[in-house]
Amino acid sequence: MYLIYNYPYLYYIVGAAQLLCIYHCIKTGRKEWLYLLIFLPGIGAAIYFVREILPGLRAGDTGENVKAVLMPGARTKELERALRIADTDTNRLNLAAEYSRLGLYDKAIELVRSCLTGIYANSPDTLQILARLLFHNNEFAEATVTFEKVLTLKSNRFDKPDDELLYARSLDGNGNTERAEEEYEKIIKIHHSLEARYYYGLMLKRLGRTQEAASQFTSVQAEKDLHPPHVRKLNAQWLRLSARALKEL
Repeated sequence: MYLIYNYPYLYYIVGAAQLLCIYHCIKTGRKEWLYLLIFLPGIGAAIYFVREILPGLRAGDTGENVKAVLMPGARTKELERALRIADTDTNRLNLAAEYSRLGLYDKAIELVRSCLTGIYANSPDTLQILARLLFHNNEFAEATVTFEKVLTLKSNRFDKPDDELLYARSLDGNGNTERAEEEYEKIIKIHHSLEARYYYGLMLKRLGRTQEAASQFTSVQAEKDLHPPHVRKLNAQWLRLSARALKEL
């Protein structure tokens, strides 16, 4: 209040930021943030900016990222127009990636499936994209089958550690906890993944194996001091969530 009283122009800046964040969250489907933005003006906008807008501005081309923030639907329209002009797999996959970014997984899945025809019906790279989308759309059974098809086509290995974890989480979501446990333990052993420890801990907690869950969450906290600052920064989310999960046990 003191700042606004002495610098009244701040009122308009905060108001504009508030409206921008509300517009952005509606256009990008992040409606779970509306309550915070409406009932905590200023503070809510600051939190939303740091959590939802800033990461997008930091990644990739700055001009494109600013455009995506100020005009969230503009890139989608551009990609949809490109697909109408030239119906190619590249244009379909580009649009699917944008739909995925916006959380429109059903649309993205439909486009990616349309690329899996003819000689490309078993394209491992396209199937890998499909598996990720199925996971994010909570279609764990089909995601598991698709990830396993990718493993078969790629000599029993994934290109990225992230896909190893999504496969483990798909098994977990599909109720195959025994196989999921094997995958979680393998990822932790090979990649020392704090994210994998966190999700493994959640599964153990859900199975009623509280002491083992606590061990995983505690290990995340213990390992943070073993990593350099930039690694701790990358894992800040899992450090925070593991500490919270530990308190809730």
